Amino acid sequence: MSEARQQSSIVGRPVPRKEGRAKVTGAARYVDDLTLPGMIYGATVRSTVARGRIKNITFGEGVPWDELTVVTARDIPGANAVALILLDQPYLASEFVNHPEEPIVLLAHPDKHLVERARRAVLVEIEPLPPVFTIEESAAKKEIVWGEDNTFKSYLVEKGNVDEVWSRDDVLIVEGEYRTGAQEQLYIETNGVVAVANADEGVTVWGSMQCPYYVHKALIKLFDLPEEKIRVIQTETGGGFGGKEEYPSMIAGHAALLAWKSGQPVKIIYDRAEDMAATTKRHPSLTRHRTAVTRDGKLAAQEIEFTVDGGAYATLSAVVLSRGTIHAAGPYYCPNVRINARAVATNAPPHGAFRGFGAPQSIFALERQMDKVARALDLSAEEFRRRNFIREGETTATEQIIREKVDMAGLLARAFELSGYEEKRGRFARENAGRGKVKRGIGFATFMHGAGFTGSGEVFLQSIVGCEASSDGRVHILAASTEIGQGTNTIFAQIAAEALKLDYDMVEVSRPDTASVPNSGPTVASRTCMIVGKLVESAALGLRQTLQGAGLLAEVYTADEWREACRRHTERHGALKSFSQYKAPPDVVWDDGKYRGDAYGAFAWAVYVAEVSVDLVTYDARVEDFVAVQEVGRVIHPVLAAGQIEGGVAQGVGYALYERVAWREGRMANSQMTNYIMPTALDVPPIRVHFEETPYPYGPAGAKGIGELPMDGPAPAILSAVEQATGVAFTHIPLMPEDLMKELGDARD
Repeated sequence: MSEARQQSSIVGRPVPRKEGRAKVTGAARYVDDLTLPGMIYGATVRSTVARGRIKNITFGEGVPWDELTVVTARDIPGANAVALILLDQPYLASEFVNHPEEPIVLLAHPDKHLVERARRAVLVEIEPLPPVFTIEESAAKKEIVWGEDNTFKSYLVEKGNVDEVWSRDDVLIVEGEYRTGAQEQLYIETNGVVAVANADEGVTVWGSMQCPYYVHKALIKLFDLPEEKIRVIQTETGGGFGGKEEYPSMIAGHAALLAWKSGQPVKIIYDRAEDMAATTKRHPSLTRHRTAVTRDGKLAAQEIEFTVDGGAYATLSAVVLSRGTIHAAGPYYCPNVRINARAVATNAPPHGAFRGFGAPQSIFALERQMDKVARALDLSAEEFRRRNFIREGETTATEQIIREKVDMAGLLARAFELSGYEEKRGRFARENAGRGKVKRGIGFATFMHGAGFTGSGEVFLQSIVGCEASSDGRVHILAASTEIGQGTNTIFAQIAAEALKLDYDMVEVSRPDTASVPNSGPTVASRTCMIVGKLVESAALGLRQTLQGAGLLAEVYTADEWREACRRHTERHGALKSFSQYKAPPDVVWDDGKYRGDAYGAFAWAVYVAEVSVDLVTYDARVEDFVAVQEVGRVIHPVLAAGQIEGGVAQGVGYALYERVAWREGRMANSQMTNYIMPTALDVPPIRVHFEETPYPYGPAGAKGIGELPMDGPAPAILSAVEQATGVAFTHIPLMPEDLMKELGDARD
């Protein structure tokens, strides 16, 4: 077999992770491993009240203040606003505070212990103003805490004519209300940044982050400097899950401001309590459904009110709301749909990106509502869904025509086969009728998740990726997309190696550094593989075409012939580079004004089945077994892909049963890992992952997005199973033991 033939199947193989050896040997350098000459350490003084007017700042006795660098809003050289979507969130509050933990003063000193003592000695006098803490309070508008009406963003999706359906004699109308709580990302590595800054050389920051160009954009505004004087470098990053999408712009700005004023490098590393209390979380939500179905079990109309709590500032609430809105009607065909959605302001720290990005909230509500409608029709939950699954050629709520080959019924059948659903459903029903202290149940959820930015987002981003071949034939991928544990470096190298018919070890991924890599867009939205990976593939093919067009490379070649062609090209012409910029697939059209059309180039489709036990003595609900079946296009790396599903399911188990943020006057009261309960290895069930592969023609090697999908399905599947076990249809998450106790009462015999 020829060498070229041997290397034709890099995609689909579990090749070693690119960064794996460095991480397991301790050679990988995280931000807290960095030390620069003369470096000092920064800390943040924060608000202690939810809303108020700053009256006075006092620097207490017993601290050598002349030795510390002190920064307030007056020291900001540019705009005192974090540049993202709206310029509403200040880096440092100057007159008003709008949430507990709002930054007011920055301090830095070479002695970490002294800077912490100084932080506690700063007294900020704040005149309290009436706060707003809930979605209902915000919607009531008795207190306006943001803009004119407390609304960050609203969307209206309309399809058909919903109003005509309600009065029809042939329909049954079912209503429901559903709530989801906040959730902490709880990445292993907390937020951290090192910065150097001065007027002559500009600003350079190293940090744990997902989106270097977000930070780059923000620092340009903060310092009023040209873009070439701002440099952002991603260090090894110990997890993100959305929590390091926009927040690093804040902490990077703080470190850079201290460096700018002090003239010394500054490091800020949050401890766990500060990271949990001050940074963004998943948006809490309230969803109301009104569903009309015909007597034979077909959806006739869906009216959905979807509201998320955005916290004190806009951050990414508009786009989180957007994705949640589009997914609110699910993988079902319905001729008449109306979705009213809004993100509202409260006086809690701003909520932001988290894996799933609004879809877990709206999908949870939808799947619980679908179970309720099925009961009202006296149909099984699975039969009701089978009658309503969307099919190729039908349209979604935004009137996107499904052009993919969708087989939700087939995924359902496969998930039921793998989980033993039918047998267990009947057996658990019989066993639960007895007098046992532990009841068991099995339930499922069916859902989809769009890959890439919503609507015209990818067209707006115009992402660029480069590939460069050195004279020795090694290929370097140039992209701002970050490795945060999910396998970006590995799959990019696989995609390029496959396109070039080279060995995987001949491809490297350059560290994201805004001074040397183009803007390939943020590492979010299940876009890294499908969108950016396709650009990697195209840029790699561009290298090959350049060499072949110059007559230096044959159509079929060996690795040695590739190396020789690269050597000859670089000797004659210099650097061998190829760049690829995003172009929308044909027939993908989105109307931003009407909020209608092709929301995503492709969807991933899934059916998840959860088996649970509920102890009527301890009121503890546990997931005992889990089956995840999904169609995600071509699987690039089977081990990493399965790991993505397993990790998402584990987070979904926490979202459903364990992770409750305890709010107290707008502040997270349980901001420690001792009292914020997340599932451990003992609480996560066996997770059996199965992929169906239907290659997507506009993804690299046929791949679609995968990272966010597994966050969407666990919670509704788990509560469906709890319903069978207990006979109670719970409508909120997290479902804690005290919730079960309150609802079930003393069910012990």
